[in-house]
Amino acid sequence: MKTETFSYLPTLTSEQIEKQIQYFLNQGWVVGIEHSSRLDPKLAFWDWWKLPLFNVRTVGEIMSEIEACKSKHGNSYIRITSYDNARQTQVMGFVVHRP
Repeated sequence: MKTETFSYLPTLTSEQIEKQIQYFLNQGWVVGIEHSSRLDPKLAFWDWWKLPLFNVRTVGEIMSEIEACKSKHGNSYIRITSYDNARQTQVMGFVVHRP
């Protein structure tokens, strides 16, 4: 099922994910990590891994949070999202883990 920004591309590598996260941080966007046990177009809201990572400023910290989410919710889909606080909207999101 095609559900997010990069869903028509092959699965992103860790290096490609890190580059996208760096882009989020360079734009000043806030990163969030979400998980869901199922994919469904009607399922607009996923469960938060934690609150959005407002104070996180490095790719390594975000990748560590993604890995922690994977270890706790390995049987779920996991995506990262970015939020622009000036426009008050989600800017981008993509799945980083599939069960």
